[in-house]
Amino acid sequence: MYRCSQERICEDLKGPMSILIIEAFYGGSHKQLVDLLQEELEYCVLYTLPAKKWHWRARTSALYFSQNIPASEHYRILFASSVLNLTELAALRPDLGKLKKILYFHENQLVYPVKKCQERDFQYGYNQILSCLVADVVVFNSVFNMESFLTSIGKFMKLIPDHRPKGLESIIRPKCQVIYFPIRFPDVSRFMPKHKAAHLQKILSLKGNGGVAPSMALPFQQEQRGSENLLKNFDSESGSCDAAQQENLGRSVRQESYLKTFSSSDNSSTHHGEHKRNPCNILAGADDQQRPLHIVWPHRWEHDKDPESFFKVLMHLKDLGLNFHVSVLGETFTDVPGIFSESKKALGSSVLHWGYLPSKDEYFQVLCTADVVISTAKHEFFGVAMLEAVYCGCYPLCPKDLVYPEIFPAEYLYSTPEQLSKRLQNFCKRPDIVRKHLYKCKCVHLSVCFSLNTLLVSETTNTIVSFPDEQGSVLQMLVRYYDISKIFFAFWKAGGKHL
Repeated sequence: MYRCSQERICEDLKGPMSILIIEAFYGGSHKQLVDLLQEELEYCVLYTLPAKKWHWRARTSALYFSQNIPASEHYRILFASSVLNLTELAALRPDLGKLKKILYFHENQLVYPVKKCQERDFQYGYNQILSCLVADVVVFNSVFNMESFLTSIGKFMKLIPDHRPKGLESIIRPKCQVIYFPIRFPDVSRFMPKHKAAHLQKILSLKGNGGVAPSMALPFQQEQRGSENLLKNFDSESGSCDAAQQENLGRSVRQESYLKTFSSSDNSSTHHGEHKRNPCNILAGADDQQRPLHIVWPHRWEHDKDPESFFKVLMHLKDLGLNFHVSVLGETFTDVPGIFSESKKALGSSVLHWGYLPSKDEYFQVLCTADVVISTAKHEFFGVAMLEAVYCGCYPLCPKDLVYPEIFPAEYLYSTPEQLSKRLQNFCKRPDIVRKHLYKCKCVHLSVCFSLNTLLVSETTNTIVSFPDEQGSVLQMLVRYYDISKIFFAFWKAGGKHL
């Protein structure tokens, strides 16, 4: 297996089949995906550019890669994210244009929120449309991502003053399918506080003794009924929450693989953020009622994640005299909104951690000690950070918009900032209620096995065939989210046609 970037060029590709992976923005979820692919795929080669200056990567990376990817007769498949202008690369490198081309959309530019309408650069969305026309298979990480892109093409093309192309959606749609983003979760048992570990131990014990399905009523939930009724009452006080939020709180959905052990040992990792306090120290010596609610916001520090709304809600909690802790994580880039520095000062001693955590262990430790994870995003096509927090036992609160209704049950969604504030007020008053809650899954890709469609790779064929499914898609993904040890991939033959 080979790895190539601009620092190291692969001189020789071996094997019966070679997969060329190109990532023009090698960071965040883009990096996470191609690293997983490269780790699990044999006979693949990866070329990347650093995750800096996204707009320049979208404009110019095709030319760079055309000059730096060596020719090889072993290439069979080209896999790239939609940051790359695939049309330009195919024109500049006809040998690559002949490959089976798979385009993966982490996000789309047709519905990306901008501060001012005139700031939109038409070329970014236009390039993605052209790349779809050139690609053989177009993959999106969610139904929301796919539908928002396809249904916006017509309106987007009306920005062209005259001689507009027509029928593009009908050309592109047959190539499209949804493959939920594959996440490989680590074993976080050593970071789990006592109350979270106890919940999950009970589930594992029940499954071991009687094989009771987590979707069924579990005996130990009798002890939770009082807490559930209180949380139901909290929700009803909000007035505008959905009826689904009034249901009994659901059952936990956690995998067995990270329930192997529950260690009570303290972890003393050093945090690299601007402001930090050891979460384990905060947990020590305080019961569920006395310990303040710990809120975490693990998103990029950019305007499309709407930090203004998040901090406005927190300041309202502060004004009401409610006690809570907050950890603000996530990556920062060149331009950091001023609201972050202002809010850090205003929140004062409520801050447990402030800043990006480069160490995954440190990051997951904070998530494991948090109680509630918040999204205020105006732009989200999947939301890896929210799922990572739920995996670590956090109660999610997300907008009833974007991709979130596709992933989370209705009780975890809010429609207005006022609803979010009301729910957090109630949680601050009774944080023990949240800590006794067991997350309720919604659909298959958030079920016990977190089964999703996954890329499968065959090492014995140079052809791709259609994997049998309802849509007759070329590429199927079946990701076992909770299988920590291995995620296998295989490209199958497509209609018996040789590449």
